[in-house]
Amino acid sequence: MKIIVCIKQVPVRDSQLKVDASGRWIQEGDLSFEINEPDAYALEEALQLKEKHGGEVIALCAGPARASQTIREALAKGADRAIHIEDEQVSTWDTLGLARLLAKAAAAEKPDLILTGLQSDDLGSGQTGVVMAELLGSPSATIIMAVDVLNGGIRVKQELEGGWFQHIEMPLPAVLTIQSGINKLRYATLMGIKKAKSKEVKRLTTAELGAATTPTVTTERVYLPKKAKQTQLLEGSAKEASAKLVEKLKFEVRVI
Repeated sequence: MKIIVCIKQVPVRDSQLKVDASGRWIQEGDLSFEINEPDAYALEEALQLKEKHGGEVIALCAGPARASQTIREALAKGADRAIHIEDEQVSTWDTLGLARLLAKAAAAEKPDLILTGLQSDDLGSGQTGVVMAELLGSPSATIIMAVDVLNGGIRVKQELEGGWFQHIEMPLPAVLTIQSGINKLRYATLMGIKKAKSKEVKRLTTAELGAATTPTVTTERVYLPKKAKQTQLLEGSAKEASAKLVEKLKFEVRVI
């Protein structure tokens, strides 16, 4: 089974973010970066499927030159090879543009399965995987908690709302977005880090993929949430004020 895992490099969690001069993105110069955590779970699921059923795991990443660090981490954990779509302006691409890039690179490999994380830690749109599936004409399923390989297909466990799940049988090739927490993440071993240095990383450009560079959606403004204190006086009797307080805690603050 040939599995492609789409991974993304994002700022380290809990980073102190500042808006850049354009007002449309964050200052990246002083930030440290890491693999997008939901994508790490997708990678782990791919590696476990390979260990059970054999095959090959390919890490696919679109990002600037610095993303090579994240790609090497995926290789050190066990991915067999990688594809790096190198572009310094990937942060300006919308979901459709990025999905087109990834889909074109993936299609050339003719994979049996494409895995992505449920969403990215920076933008969190949660759409890249399903848009890729549409572009590739492949069946897809989201918020996947388990994957079992059948004869000629797969059976997945999909998380629904309210603690409910459903099981779906799907043909291959297919695209799945993996829920965080599906497995325990592994660490790269010293031997894995050494082997990663000799593994193949194929570099592609947006021009080579022939992808359109005009975004259909643009970000007009990025800003930090405004913090403000506000005092509200709840008038009426103690019973009436208590009822209003409960209503606000339940529907506005959402703590009960």
